[in-house]
Amino acid sequence: MSDLYISRLTNLFQQYFHLCPSNIEPLPQAGSDRRYYRLSHDNIRVIGAINQDVLENDTFINLSRHFKSKGIAVPQVYIQSEDRIAYLQEDLGQVSLYSLVKDKPFTAEVENLYKKTLAALVRLQIDGADNFNFTNCYPVQVFDRTSMFWDLNSFKYYFARPLRIMFHEPSLQKDFHKLTDWLLKEPLQFFMMRDCQARNVMIQNGEPVFIDFQGGRKGAMQYDVASLLWQAGAQIPMNKRFELFDYYMYLVQSRIPNLSRLAFTNRFHGYLLIRMLQVLGAYGFRGLIEGRSHFIESIPLALKNIDWFMKNVELPIKLPEIYSILEKLIQHPQFQPQPWQTAEKKLLVRINSFSYKRGLPTDPTGNGGGFIFDCRGILNPGRYESYRSQTGKDSGVIQFLKTKSQVDTFLAGVFKTIDINIQTYLARGFENLQINFGCTGGQHRSVYCAEATKNYIERKYQVQVVLHHIEQEITNKLS
Repeated sequence: MSDLYISRLTNLFQQYFHLCPSNIEPLPQAGSDRRYYRLSHDNIRVIGAINQDVLENDTFINLSRHFKSKGIAVPQVYIQSEDRIAYLQEDLGQVSLYSLVKDKPFTAEVENLYKKTLAALVRLQIDGADNFNFTNCYPVQVFDRTSMFWDLNSFKYYFARPLRIMFHEPSLQKDFHKLTDWLLKEPLQFFMMRDCQARNVMIQNGEPVFIDFQGGRKGAMQYDVASLLWQAGAQIPMNKRFELFDYYMYLVQSRIPNLSRLAFTNRFHGYLLIRMLQVLGAYGFRGLIEGRSHFIESIPLALKNIDWFMKNVELPIKLPEIYSILEKLIQHPQFQPQPWQTAEKKLLVRINSFSYKRGLPTDPTGNGGGFIFDCRGILNPGRYESYRSQTGKDSGVIQFLKTKSQVDTFLAGVFKTIDINIQTYLARGFENLQINFGCTGGQHRSVYCAEATKNYIERKYQVQVVLHHIEQEITNKLS
């Protein structure tokens, strides 16, 4: 299927630029079923999108053109295929606001970018709604009761139920209705981006540009600012969240002078709650049900937000059954800190890729070595002429392995296996662990697996990782 995708996007590139792309790189898939590729030729770079949901594509393209006409920073769409499944859009680079804040200090520079993003958000919400026909939104036009109940039921069925949380169904439905009745008293007259998070804000020449707004609809302003400032993975310091919210309120009141800050803030907390429930529903579906590790790892951070909310926010309405479920989730044993998470982090993980032709890697610590994973059962890109001069770090090889081989299945087993030792080593204070990946030439499969494992470990654990591609280092020294 990926070959067909690439062919479609190549044809669009040729139609628009009258050139053939010299490089096509698949981009990581996030929380949707859309597929993205980076296509380039010399200094021309675009993002190609493939999505079978043509109505969603149409919505994105229509919104992009509308926002552009209002001077709102969004990517330009260059061309769409006749069947509306594929399109090319402006490449905004690789720096998102999230990449600048995730697991990094919250610097003055990052704070300034958040302020710029909030200013752009106010323009998106107010100016984006001006003269816009909301019937063009998809799948719904308004964040109304039906839309809210989709999110609330997603939380119930995809998160609470899979974790076997006990609740009283009629009481929970009563709370859902009470919450939505109260939220719907807020005027729904602005453009609500719906998924306003730092991942969907690209930084281009120091300025924020919004992406992934095709789920937008008419709604209340509070939802988007809650989504941005209380994003679980971003972990903005709490005092900075309030400072940034104050800045947002200043911007909003400069545009809407008669706005009641007290009423706006009260309802903000309600929209913050429904957004946090929606996030848990999404994490439950993508993580607990589909098994995507990134979403499972994000659940404790989302529950940390819930814990803060429960301790610090008092809504003017009572939601006893919702709060009962949330209390049980905060205390759920699956998300309590494990010994390996609270231990002093002294562990050094050495990862090697190697060629079996030269023999097994040695262990400099004297512990006798560690894991050795044999990658030779994975289809070898080196059998094909176009990949022979490349390595497992090159986009062509990466695409081949992910689409033509069982490398993802292989690595899923690797990750489950090494998790046991890493967690035990951390809990017991061990200092060294070695993980080795071997293939015939030490060039493609082992290199890719070693790189992927390094990324996995660094994302999940606070340990030092040292990576060596032994065969490649030897070859470079000999060449």
